Amino acid sequence: MNDKSTDQENGLEPQGSTERRVRADAQRSIDALLQAALTVFATAGVDAPVREIADKAGVGIGTVYRHFPQRADLIAAVFRREIDACADAATILAAEHEPFDALAAWMQRFAAFVATKRGLATALHSGNPAFDTLPAYFNQRLLPALQMLLEAAVTAGVVRSDVNADDILSAVAGLCSHADNNPSHARRMVALFADGLRYGTHTPQP
Repeated sequence: MNDKSTDQENGLEPQGSTERRVRADAQRSIDALLQAALTVFATAGVDAPVREIADKAGVGIGTVYRHFPQRADLIAAVFRREIDACADAATILAAEHEPFDALAAWMQRFAAFVATKRGLATALHSGNPAFDTLPAYFNQRLLPALQMLLEAAVTAGVVRSDVNADDILSAVAGLCSHADNNPSHARRMVALFADGLRYGTHTPQP
């Protein structure tokens, strides 16, 4: 019997394996915390008790403060997680749908993200240094994701060529801000806007 098998039988593991397990456990705790925080913030606001977030995540309150010493750290992490999820959705949608459908579906996904952002808006505009890097991170992650979908749709001839990613992000955010916290109305407005991007695809654009 080799040494590795002996170690496993004695309940011992290589140090690297132990470290990977610890990191995986820590990441699961962080993921659970961020999801719980997003849910609690959406219903009770960003000033909700940390205990409520910890209970919903199934962790101790000490775990919250170990990963996020300040409330602002937790809010910023929630926002970054939502940015990442929205950006990553672009690749998935591009692989599963035709160019226009992928673009339209991503616009709806971005609209859902805007709803999250509105829930955190007061905190994000508080001037806390923890949020200083978020606008740049927003552009760094979301603009390339949308640009990929937009270019595919333009190349396929299903979307007009005189629109850019900034136009779409601004327009969707604006439509959602005027939807009076009515998700179904926001989805409808975004769907109408997406359909409008087809206009002029078969005629020269100015």
